[in-house]
Amino acid sequence: MKAIAINGSPRKKWNTATLLEKALEGAASRGAETELVHLYDLSYSGCISCFACKKIGGKSYGKCAVEDGITPVLERAAKADVLILGSPMYLHAETGEMRSFMERLVFPYLTYTPGYASIYPGKTAVGLIYTMNVTEEQMAAIGQDVTVKSARGFLTRVYGGCEVQLCFDTLQFDDYGKYLSTAWDPAAKAKRRAEVFPEDCGKAFALGAALADKAAG
Repeated sequence: MKAIAINGSPRKKWNTATLLEKALEGAASRGAETELVHLYDLSYSGCISCFACKKIGGKSYGKCAVEDGITPVLERAAKADVLILGSPMYLHAETGEMRSFMERLVFPYLTYTPGYASIYPGKTAVGLIYTMNVTEEQMAAIGQDVTVKSARGFLTRVYGGCEVQLCFDTLQFDDYGKYLSTAWDPAAKAKRRAEVFPEDCGKAFALGAALADKAAG
């Protein structure tokens, strides 16, 4: 069994990456071989609207025709038993790198037919982890819940399901005094990091284990 996690954060040792590592540990506890991919290490673009993936009888039908830094990642993802995407929220949405990856990951499998039926040929258990600086209440007020619903929707359409974990009110800096960030209470942020983030890590571990169990079943 193979489990791949895709880190859409530029930081390799912070909130999103940590949760993805925990999710992979959960999958590994069920016997999965694991891999963590950092998108910011790679050079690539989003979908270029060439439609080669839609051309009937074409050599790239059902797969992305563009060859660049994420081509090997897309190929491995297509063969994975477990796939977990993780991204912080930037301007109420995924990072640009994650959004570009999602376009290349999903669009080749969606058809221009009634209901946009999927032609994904494999069986992959999929998870989605978002980290964000706002609270759960603030997320809904500013519309970030719409972003989550949309991403979960198109991943479910392709893969038949998508489990989601949301991590709220995250710690952004080790020292808030070094940055103009007076909207936040540094003591409250540190307290939540110490008390709540470990619980988020436990939930990520459980998510990885559950996805591996689903893939095995």
